[in-house]
Amino acid sequence: MYDPDAPTGSGFWHWIVVDIPANVNELIINAGTKNLVPKGAIQSITDYGIKGFGGPCPPVGHGFHQYIITVYALKTDKLGTDENTNPAVVGFNLWNQTLAKASIVAYYKR
Repeated sequence: MYDPDAPTGSGFWHWIVVDIPANVNELIINAGTKNLVPKGAIQSITDYGIKGFGGPCPPVGHGFHQYIITVYALKTDKLGTDENTNPAVVGFNLWNQTLAKASIVAYYKR
């Protein structure tokens, strides 16, 4: 989950999960906060500096922020990253291995 509207100059990564098995078609509630991702999946470090989901928290009065959730179909079963890989490197590896992707966008403000 990525917020391109965060006032950082580079957006803000709230959640990164890689290596989700191809036969998985849903994630259970609280998968990212209670480390309940499917077996074999890896939660990588976010811009919060944690491994797992960090919720939306735009600055008060900053207006609506976009929260983009994207699922990728890859050329490989394993992305080649680990739980300590930063978002930029995950993104580069995704770019290199992507067959297709789909996104949904949610909006939130405080």
